[in-house]
Amino acid sequence: MPAVPAAPDLSTEPRPVYVIGAGPGGLAVAAALRARGVRAVVVEKSEAVGASWRRHYDRLHLHTTRRLSALPGLAMPRRFGRWVARENVVRYLEKYAEFHELEIATGIEVTRVEPSADSLPDAPGWTLHATGGRVMAARAVVVATGFNHTPLLPDWPGLDTYPNPLAHAAEYRNPAPYAGQDVLVVGVGNTGAEIAVDLAEGGAARVRLAVRTAPHILRRSTAGWPAQRTGILVRRLPVRLVDRLGAIVGKASVPDLSAYGLPRPTTGLYSRVKQGAIPLQDVGLIDAVRTGRVKPVAAVASFDGAEVVLADGSRITPDAVIAATGYRRALEGLVGDLDVLDDRGRPRTHGAHTPPHAPGLYFTGFTNPISGNIRELALDAEKIAKSIARTAGP
Repeated sequence: MPAVPAAPDLSTEPRPVYVIGAGPGGLAVAAALRARGVRAVVVEKSEAVGASWRRHYDRLHLHTTRRLSALPGLAMPRRFGRWVARENVVRYLEKYAEFHELEIATGIEVTRVEPSADSLPDAPGWTLHATGGRVMAARAVVVATGFNHTPLLPDWPGLDTYPNPLAHAAEYRNPAPYAGQDVLVVGVGNTGAEIAVDLAEGGAARVRLAVRTAPHILRRSTAGWPAQRTGILVRRLPVRLVDRLGAIVGKASVPDLSAYGLPRPTTGLYSRVKQGAIPLQDVGLIDAVRTGRVKPVAAVASFDGAEVVLADGSRITPDAVIAATGYRRALEGLVGDLDVLDDRGRPRTHGAHTPPHAPGLYFTGFTNPISGNIRELALDAEKIAKSIARTAGP
């Protein structure tokens, strides 16, 4: 274990950098800033670090390797294994905050960020408004509230007529409440696929998986080579080339599941990544589909009482529905007035880049890279800290 880093002298900085969010991205930025002698205060609306990881379903493991998922300045323990479990990610984040002696204020939600009244072009400043009437002055702000912030539930016609339990995947923990039931999982991203497998292995009587767009499926590891490393290698290559390579690898490593209702995708792997759709890493779905334990069906079109109407016109009557239908970034209230978001509500800039009209405002964790989210958060943290450290501020 490396020695605990010495605390730099931060007494000359009355206006710290405020980091909003105590997940992996926010903690990494704070540690990288502290290592450069810049005071950073992490503000977290929950009562502990890693709040989103604490809420994830029990079965979850990182789809990225332990070695490529560490944050700056502290390796993940080898005892966590190659694919780190959710609870160990939480332990690591707790240890990370302790090891780097980070300044964290929990139970405080920042509701709005705006330029300071005394802000100057060569000395920008920011004002943060938070719960309890708090007003905080910052030399810079790093928004790290997370890619998966607010559960998104489609406005399906007739949804209010469905009488049985319907939950977003954010509420799912384990299959115990669904034992013996007929369950429909909506959405074939990594979360939906893994929940479907969890249900099938955990005692659900029947599991169906509603698929709107056929996913690209990758083996998490092939002959010891993790898919993440391939993602790192191809990330800078031309999209068309990666699409072609992805098609070749997919046909060679993943069986054709068309006969089971899950055809191969018609669009290229990297083209889909550029649109925001990360490939599905197989953690049991292929076998579950081939053995009939998970049955792919058409996308959900609407609800009609206890019946779910599918896009192909068929109707099913599940005992429960779990919607793995994604999340919103929910940044509009925080920075929506600053013209820094695109038409999908995502920051136009990220990492060390700041909006030209909003210098000192940084965003991290709002992309979904093929090379691994935590790895990219770690890289962004160093870049952001370097940018802030070289910028003079009061």
